[in-house]
Amino acid sequence: MKRALFALMMLMTMATAAQAVLPDEIMSDAAKEARARDLSRELRCMVCQNQSIDDSEAPLARDLRLLVRERIAAGDSDAQVMDFLVARYGEFVLLKPRLNSHTWLLWFLTPLALAAGATALWANSRRRAKSVPEAPAALSAEEEEKLAALMSADAPPEKS
Repeated sequence: MKRALFALMMLMTMATAAQAVLPDEIMSDAAKEARARDLSRELRCMVCQNQSIDDSEAPLARDLRLLVRERIAAGDSDAQVMDFLVARYGEFVLLKPRLNSHTWLLWFLTPLALAAGATALWANSRRRAKSVPEAPAALSAEEEEKLAALMSADAPPEKS
């Protein structure tokens, strides 16, 4: 029963995702439609935030998909369509932000933090390796006698 319910939920999820682009939005030219779908996968739905407009069913995503198709039908290149949308909605509309002076920290902070963490771990391991104490010196004969005496005093008497 659980498997059937899981399978039904998965089918409903896939059907929902497949219905995001409605039939009345699809362009008659397959090449232009492929371009529109590729561009739609790179644009963020402003309502869903972490979903592309190609996957989103929000009304704003539909409007953006139609706008992309209108711009392509008007003869705009992919770069012109993206520039138009960025000018209208800002860099946030892009799922992958462009590398420029405003976003360099976003792109390079993670690798820099990882490199700093790796360097700190390496330096810590080097420091610990240098500060490993030497093995204790062997006991002198006098110390061994005292130890033997202490151990024999603590040992329980042997039963015969």
